[in-house]
Amino acid sequence: MAARTDDLLRYRPWRGQPRGPLHAAVALARMSLRVLLRQRLLWGLFGLGLLVFSFFFYAQYLVVWITNQLGTETVRFAGIPVTVTNLTKFLDRLNLNGTAHTFGNFIWFQGYVLVIVLALAGSVLVGNDFAHGSLPYYLSKPIGRRHYLLGKCLAVGTLINVFVTVPAVVLWVEAGLLFDWETYYLNNVDLLLGVFGYGTVLTVTLSLLVVATAIWVRRTVPMVMVWMGIFAFLRMLGEQLARELETPAWRLLDLWNSLYLCGLWCLGVDHETIRPVPQPRFWQAWLAVAGVSVACLLYLRRRIQAVEIVQ
Repeated sequence: MAARTDDLLRYRPWRGQPRGPLHAAVALARMSLRVLLRQRLLWGLFGLGLLVFSFFFYAQYLVVWITNQLGTETVRFAGIPVTVTNLTKFLDRLNLNGTAHTFGNFIWFQGYVLVIVLALAGSVLVGNDFAHGSLPYYLSKPIGRRHYLLGKCLAVGTLINVFVTVPAVVLWVEAGLLFDWETYYLNNVDLLLGVFGYGTVLTVTLSLLVVATAIWVRRTVPMVMVWMGIFAFLRMLGEQLARELETPAWRLLDLWNSLYLCGLWCLGVDHETIRPVPQPRFWQAWLAVAGVSVACLLYLRRRIQAVEIVQ
């Protein structure tokens, strides 16, 4: 007679409901995020990004409090008499008034933390799959190459939106509560849509760039160096060339500045109000961002197709 343990040693068929390959992409994204959440450094960088958000959150409240409490009085700051008018002008330079530049400036400064996070996340999410030979295992399953890329891009896009889009939406809600909520929400729906548009541009472009660079260099240190070259060295080079040659198109070398211009276009900002000047036109920024995205897609298509699959 067969022992009771024989049934446990035999093959047991899958009893759940089979799903399509798109659900495999979601599963890859979920698994990738779980791996990232185990990284202690990521939590430290998340706290740094929270500091940037806290500054804008409480600074908006400070602007309203000063305007309502002080009126036309003169106060002394560090022993220097400061009128409310001069103090308001200083705060207005920070654009902490719930306008489109408020959200543009927040995403700009938050980008310094986001770039570091994505540089570290790329090697963990994608580089290890190539370094340790995990990619052929994934592709041997009934999923396509595009589903693998979609899953990894979903994981990167989730990080981007957690660091950028969600805090920007919270700032929009706070601005409505501080600056006459009865009219702010109705008159500034376009700003909320612009925030989502800005987040979409960042998600598509940076997720493709993260996966492409991670496949190229694979290791953490080389990837950080490559990203610092893209977002630091090219920025300084573009600014120097634009200033020396008096041609603002050289600023297109700075990818983050191009993404910033695309985001301001989504927010409906007047081009003449963008600082520093001069800046490329909006259509030039869109062409630069689209060129980077297409180049990443072509590179990913070539590298993923070159992987041998054993089924």
